[in-house]
Amino acid sequence: MPEPPDPVRPADDDALALARGLLVQNHAALAWIDPDTGMPGISRIAFARDPVAGLLTLVSGLAPHFRALRDRPDCALMLGEVGDRGDPLTHPRLMIRARARFVAPDDPARPGIRARWLDRHPRAQAYIDLPDFAFVRLTPVSALLNGGFARAFRVAPGAL
Repeated sequence: MPEPPDPVRPADDDALALARGLLVQNHAALAWIDPDTGMPGISRIAFARDPVAGLLTLVSGLAPHFRALRDRPDCALMLGEVGDRGDPLTHPRLMIRARARFVAPDDPARPGIRARWLDRHPRAQAYIDLPDFAFVRLTPVSALLNGGFARAFRVAPGAL
C-alpha cells in the first residue's frame, strides 16, 4: 500500500510571513527534558527575536529549565496566541525545535543583547543583572507552522 501524501508542505511566502509575524511575541512556551528523570517539562518564558543574536530568553538559575537547558540543550518553543473567537486549534502557531546555548557573562555580545532585551522587556530591569540570570540563545534546528485548519508548513531554520 503506498504511503499517503505528506500534508505538511514547504513554507511559501505567505507562510513565512505568518511565521515571522509570530516571532514578535514577548513570551513563548518552552519544552525541555528533565536531566534527572528524562521526563518532559514545559515553562512559559520571556522571549525575543534579537536582530543580532537570534532567538533569546533570559532565565533564572532558580527555574527548573535553567539546569535542564544547561545539561540537555535540545528543546522546543511554541509561539502563538488563541484569538478571542473561534476554535483555538484554528489559530496560527509555530513550533520550533532548537538547541540552547548560554551566553557567558563576559561574552562581548552580552551588553548589546542586554540593551536590546530591555528595550523589549523594560520590566526586566529589576532582575536582569542578578547573578543567577543568564541569556540563552535558542538556535533553531527545524520549525513547523500550523497556520490553521489544513495549513501546515515546514519552515527552514534559516528562514526564521
